[in-house]
Amino acid sequence: MRTGVFYFPTDYGIDPAELAKALEDRGFDSLFLCEHTHIPTSRRSPFPGGGELPKRYVHTHDPFVALSFAAAATRTLLLGTGVCLVPQRDPIITAKTVASLDRLSGGRFVFGIGGGWNVEEMENHGARYPTRFKLMRERVLAMKALWTEEAASFNGEFVNFDPVWCYPKPLRQPHPPILLGGETDHTLRRVVEFCDGWFPRAGAGFDPAVAMGRLRAMAERSGRDMAGFDVTVFRGPADAAQLEPYRAAGITRVLLEVPDLDRDGILRRLDELAPLTA
Repeated sequence: MRTGVFYFPTDYGIDPAELAKALEDRGFDSLFLCEHTHIPTSRRSPFPGGGELPKRYVHTHDPFVALSFAAAATRTLLLGTGVCLVPQRDPIITAKTVASLDRLSGGRFVFGIGGGWNVEEMENHGARYPTRFKLMRERVLAMKALWTEEAASFNGEFVNFDPVWCYPKPLRQPHPPILLGGETDHTLRRVVEFCDGWFPRAGAGFDPAVAMGRLRAMAERSGRDMAGFDVTVFRGPADAAQLEPYRAAGITRVLLEVPDLDRDGILRRLDELAPLTA
């Protein structure tokens, strides 16, 4: 099992390039960056974690731009979105962005995706909460066509384009792994239908053995071979003993949280977490 981190790449925090280099130097597997394009001031959508929305949600860099700086500063560190809010992104532009980052990083990109929770945020992008997962599915399938076909076209309910050339193609073949976030049976059905892995969140009641059993059962019902499936757990416990069940269950990777601190505070925390990479 590999150990990486996730981070909200804020404009007041550590530089993404410095963070990536520090992670690689300490033996971490990966850096996944969170995304919010903006936060509407109405705040109608309650924060899923309860209470006030943390400051970091309002101050994030674009994850692809930040990951480009991280890629340039490193050689082996995997670079991921955790998660990219696909219902809020144009699929043609996103397909080119993903492919460009994957090629320029030497095939080190992992495409973590999700549907989103902030209703006003997605509405500002023309997406609707009740249909966000249908929209996400079509955009993912359209991007896969753009990555793998010479002259790609797509005709769906939400995404439509006649044959186009879209280059570059990703270096990773057939494309970077697509990991879908969420924990419900609906999520697992989507994972086995059109993704390459699962991106659940650890938390109260999360049992890695039970989770992996649910995924295997869904894959078997769908006739999907789980060989090569990537299961990356978001916000894993920062404790060696608590991580052992994740390793035993066959989890691919656990992401530990880089806290919302200043540069020096973050580097001290990385030193504390580094022994968990062994």
